[in-house]
Amino acid sequence: MDQIANMINMIKNGSGRGHESISVPFSKIKYSIVECLLKAGYISSVNKKIKKGFPVIEIGLAYIDGEPKVKGVSRISKNSCRVYKGVKDIKPVRNGFGMMVLTTPKGILTDKEARKEMVGGEALFKIW
Repeated sequence: MDQIANMINMIKNGSGRGHESISVPFSKIKYSIVECLLKAGYISSVNKKIKKGFPVIEIGLAYIDGEPKVKGVSRISKNSCRVYKGVKDIKPVRNGFGMMVLTTPKGILTDKEARKEMVGGEALFKIW
């Protein structure tokens, strides 16, 4: 199964159920994605921990007045069909109220950062 899709769905479902935090298995790319979401304010905290001998990422979920910050997610590039975007193809998500996360030669970036850096890459998912 696609581990990135699993992680973003866990964030969305955990937020919808009102959980304070969730734990996902650790990987470098997932940790970079979660740091990007933390910078954008979609999650409240990130901690790397060891549970039962395995590294995990503990993700604190963000809420505004009891409502989850994450309203929806959409996976763009999948294992079966990779989607690459040039810098001219990167458009604002939900008229600027959402964001797209991309893997670029400069690391994991949001759509705004990628346009600013003038770099394209593989579009991973949209979040709003």
